[in-house]
Amino acid sequence: MDKGLYNEYLAAMGIQRWVERPVASGAADVAAAIQLQMPEATPGSMDWEALQGAVADCTRCALHETRTQTVFGVGDRNADWMIIGEAPGADEDRQGDPFVGRAGQLLNEMLFAAGYRREQVYIANILKCRPPGNRNPLPEEVVSCQGYLLRQIELIRPKIILALGGIAAQNLLHTEVSVGRLRGIRHSYGGAGIPLIVTYHPAYLLRSALEKRKVWEDLRFARQVYHEQLTQQG
Repeated sequence: MDKGLYNEYLAAMGIQRWVERPVASGAADVAAAIQLQMPEATPGSMDWEALQGAVADCTRCALHETRTQTVFGVGDRNADWMIIGEAPGADEDRQGDPFVGRAGQLLNEMLFAAGYRREQVYIANILKCRPPGNRNPLPEEVVSCQGYLLRQIELIRPKIILALGGIAAQNLLHTEVSVGRLRGIRHSYGGAGIPLIVTYHPAYLLRSALEKRKVWEDLRFARQVYHEQLTQQG
């Protein structure tokens, strides 16, 4: 990666170059207490084409009445990293891809600073349709969509999941704990024990720029966990 461009992306996030530090010793103990199972609902054994068609035609909840189009997901379907956000916004609803607005531009900078381009990861959301007014997803909407996301995870088989924001983290981990308390912990997702790391949503960072350093710490931690995972599987 070009070091000059790399430093520019770090600067855009308001972050200086970093030096690795050891992870807090209590992280593994906390992670061991959060062993969760994947939701049972799933669209069978659909392949990518069938799954994308099912999402495009979905009428499982009332959001289909107000959407412009569904937002299925984008990126490398063989990616090691899967990025999961909350729900599409207005820009995503118009364009049909996740994270394409200002928050998406910041996500691209975050990923690049961590050593990845957007096309090297897979990006999806808890919901496939935009909630009106960008309100938080309703429980019944999450239940209606969870099978689609689960099948995406099954097809990709990522080596690490990065959950962006409280809605994504709390639904994936089945908890009401805040993002601040979920950060810095190696959570496990599903029966396969996929490492899951929680950080703030890029949209939140647009309102709270001082939190960017915390996100950089989370990305460093995610990189460390990912490389540990590769070592364990190697």
